Amino acid sequence: MEETISLKVLFNTLKKRVWLLISMMVVGITIAAMVSYYFLTPMYQSATQILVDQQTAKSSTFDSTDIETNLQLINTYNVIIKSPVILSKVIEKLDLDTTTYYLNSQITVSSEQNSQVVNIIVKDQEAYRAVDIANTTAAVFQEEIVNLMKVDNIAILSPAVLPENPRPIKLNPELNMVVGAVIGLMLGIGIALMLEYFDTTVKTESDIERILNLPILGLISPISERSLHSKVETQQESSTTYEKNVHI
Repeated sequence: MEETISLKVLFNTLKKRVWLLISMMVVGITIAAMVSYYFLTPMYQSATQILVDQQTAKSSTFDSTDIETNLQLINTYNVIIKSPVILSKVIEKLDLDTTTYYLNSQITVSSEQNSQVVNIIVKDQEAYRAVDIANTTAAVFQEEIVNLMKVDNIAILSPAVLPENPRPIKLNPELNMVVGAVIGLMLGIGIALMLEYFDTTVKTESDIERILNLPILGLISPISERSLHSKVETQQESSTTYEKNVHI
């Protein structure tokens, strides 16, 4: 029973301050939209796939040992791809205004378990530059691995391609505005409950019963100004009628 009353009081409190809740939601949506469109920098992603294979695999005989060796090399290749040796040549070829440290943070190298395919994923503020970095990194690695490890077992499986209408991956204004609305609503509920908690004014007879712990014996109904004027006019008419009767 107490839980039902509490929920009813909570509902009435929120209903009484519904405009506060709506205002906070509008503020949250507005802030999220402004941050999304004016402060967040859109990021684009592009990926290149390379295949780790042995030259001997070109022969008609299939040797599972070669595949096992390639799988063991992939972890080493993942580190070499993001090394300054490779990235410095990528910066030089593309004439990028960046450092190997920052470029390293833009590149993610991954491979599925027991797979000879390595994914080179690049994130950048420009879509075309993400494509260029991904393809150039793969090409430079393919060239340099011959000198670094004396092997020629890298093939470009799927180069990165610039789509006609590239879409950013880290900019979703609609989702941000929904989150802003939810946060605004939660803040509005918190403010409404806080205002209700610190509001000590007496508004209803139930407040008097709760504060004084005494029963209500009677109520004085509010009298509107129109009703008051109507009663005064009625009394004046009655008085005039009485005076006329007395005069007669």
